[in-house]
Amino acid sequence: MSLSFKTRKRFGQHFLHERTIIDKIIHAIAPKKTDSMIEIGPGLGALTEQLVPLVHYLIAIELDKNLIPLLEEKCVGLGEFMILQGDVLNVDFRTLTKIKCRWRVVGNLPYNISTPLLFHCINHVSNIQDMHFMLQKEVADRINAQPGQSSYGRLSVMIQYYCQVEKLFNVKPGAFRPPPKVDSAVIRLIPYRKLPHKAKSSLLFAEIVKNAFNHRRKMLRNNLSYCLQEHDFEQLGIRSSVRPEQLAVNDYVKLANFVIIKNELEKNN
Repeated sequence: MSLSFKTRKRFGQHFLHERTIIDKIIHAIAPKKTDSMIEIGPGLGALTEQLVPLVHYLIAIELDKNLIPLLEEKCVGLGEFMILQGDVLNVDFRTLTKIKCRWRVVGNLPYNISTPLLFHCINHVSNIQDMHFMLQKEVADRINAQPGQSSYGRLSVMIQYYCQVEKLFNVKPGAFRPPPKVDSAVIRLIPYRKLPHKAKSSLLFAEIVKNAFNHRRKMLRNNLSYCLQEHDFEQLGIRSSVRPEQLAVNDYVKLANFVIIKNELEKNN
């Protein structure tokens, strides 16, 4: 069977082929024989065939059913691995094995759905040891952005709430076939074992962050007027006139926790 393959645009496919970049990613992951690993979007198996012999067990999740025979041919006999054909957004990491483990997750994420995939992963952080992802550089910069930077937004706050973020290196389009029109970057995300700033309700925290950034150019008091008044901001020591990108993660935690306390007090009065 030939390992040649025609890419399908609707899947956002750009297959990694440059050996120096593959080696660099493997070195960054530093796989061990005790690792249980999930690979999202293995494509033609450039990383998969390197990882399978180095880990205890690898599950590759691939949406494109036409790639499954190619992956099986490439990785058969290399070690313990399984291929799941389907959409990773529908996969519950907790149900992938009967044995309790904390997964190491890797992937060259399709650019067209990288943000939903990242949100899906942070919903499973209690089952994840770390994540190494190849992403569009612009998305990696957003994840790693700091308050006050133009790229700082909802994605930055949500990922940094749950994980330590490290941008490792950039990757030029020529490392892929076909080459994308933009640069890529590899990032490392390590979920906190203990959150440095813990929200009383993760759902309310996520809601407040989402609403704060729904209108980036508006002031915070306008975006969050449904749950916070001017005197609430004053009590928290946060200026209501700032724009959402000027607040740090811990500021959003403060806002969310204040709303919880405020609602409880109003219920009791």
